[in-house]
Amino acid sequence: MKKIEAIIRKSKFKEVKEALHDVNVNFFSYWDVTGVGNEKQGHVYRGISYSTSEIQRRYLSIVVNDDFVQPTIDAIIKSAATDQIGDGKIFVLTIEEAYRIRTGEKGVESLN
Repeated sequence: MKKIEAIIRKSKFKEVKEALHDVNVNFFSYWDVTGVGNEKQGHVYRGISYSTSEIQRRYLSIVVNDDFVQPTIDAIIKSAATDQIGDGKIFVLTIEEAYRIRTGEKGVESLN
């Protein structure tokens, strides 16, 4: 099992959510976040200058079995990309074990 953490533009969340559903990833958690990035380049939109590190972000936390890792990553990249600085990041972590609290199921069965 893997945990996929993605930080995306808040404006792309609906597209990412639909792309995840299309590859049968139907459960994940998310939070609204703000962070500071390394990019110093600013952008101008409607005459207002803003920093890419101040764009509102959404943080997604997704746990999938190993077969779903690459389709999940591909869905996020394809749907979240704008080809602009500040599109986000994806991190993949190994999950040692998972349990469903209600039934006590563990491992991959707890994800279904």
